[in-house]
Amino acid sequence: MAILVTGGLGYIGSHTVVELLNNNFEVVIIDDLSNTEKFILENIEEVSGKKPIFYPFDLKRKELLKQVFDAHNIEGCIHFAAFKAVGESQVKPIEYYENNLFSLINLLQEFRERNISNFIFSSSCTVYGQADKMPIDEETELKLPESSYGKTKQMGEEILRDFAAAYKKRVTLLRYFNPIGAHPSAKLGELPIGIPNNLIPFVMQTAAGIREKLSIWGDDYPTVDGTAVRDYIYVVDLAKAHVKALQKLINSTEEKVIDIYNLGTGKGSSVLEVVHAFEKANDVKVPYEIKDRRAGDITIAYANADKAEKELGWKSETSLEEALRTVWQWQKYLETRIN
Repeated sequence: MAILVTGGLGYIGSHTVVELLNNNFEVVIIDDLSNTEKFILENIEEVSGKKPIFYPFDLKRKELLKQVFDAHNIEGCIHFAAFKAVGESQVKPIEYYENNLFSLINLLQEFRERNISNFIFSSSCTVYGQADKMPIDEETELKLPESSYGKTKQMGEEILRDFAAAYKKRVTLLRYFNPIGAHPSAKLGELPIGIPNNLIPFVMQTAAGIREKLSIWGDDYPTVDGTAVRDYIYVVDLAKAHVKALQKLINSTEEKVIDIYNLGTGKGSSVLEVVHAFEKANDVKVPYEIKDRRAGDITIAYANADKAEKELGWKSETSLEEALRTVWQWQKYLETRIN
């Protein structure tokens, strides 16, 4: 039995593949390499001691997807593959709807036709929009997200609810907050192609002198220092949650299951707090400038992850500074590859 991991060479995907291999799952990866590079596959094997099966193509190519399902006895799927930049989604909404929704539908058609269950969806706290109270638990009312990216995640969840109900399938929706950090080996980490869209890679590249200054989008939010607040979770902790969720699905005796879990630390940190924590953890300076707020961003979001602890036996264990230290080690590793 194999587990299909779409986007398995991406940031969260690659860390999750390592944890799956460490737990003796056979892993089949599909990734079109649009937001990663091929050397990540080699590093997964180096870190885990095992080699996953890899197919380099776009999930919108239904004929190739069918061939993968024909070739392997797929027992379940963790679906990461998606465009994920909030800002970019505001200027390329059609591309986001096409990529993020068509790929999901194509996968679910294969699951339906082959009577496969155990589907984990990489969702996001963006489905809550700007929640009225903190922390955010799984019963918090969903609001229409500000960004097209967030809307694709909310639509994806609705598609999966209907899929599970109509075809009696087991599905888990994992709503993560803000993943950060790199693998302790410094061989896996966030690898943005071009100018980073997320905070931590931009901090990392600015500290390394690749970028002149970090742009902080807004300092007039009603927060402790005027900058937006998020819940930053270490990516290895997050990856381990996927294994726990998968094991629960596979071991379930129920015909139809919809599980929903928030994955976060339960603590909010402002953008400036993160920048200063990075400087302290790595003894480096990060020059920055304040810019106008960015369309699609919310003010504050942090998780109540008690349900994941109770039902999966999982909780985040790594501090913000520890996670940020791994980021700098990852940057040093990337520099050795370039040089």
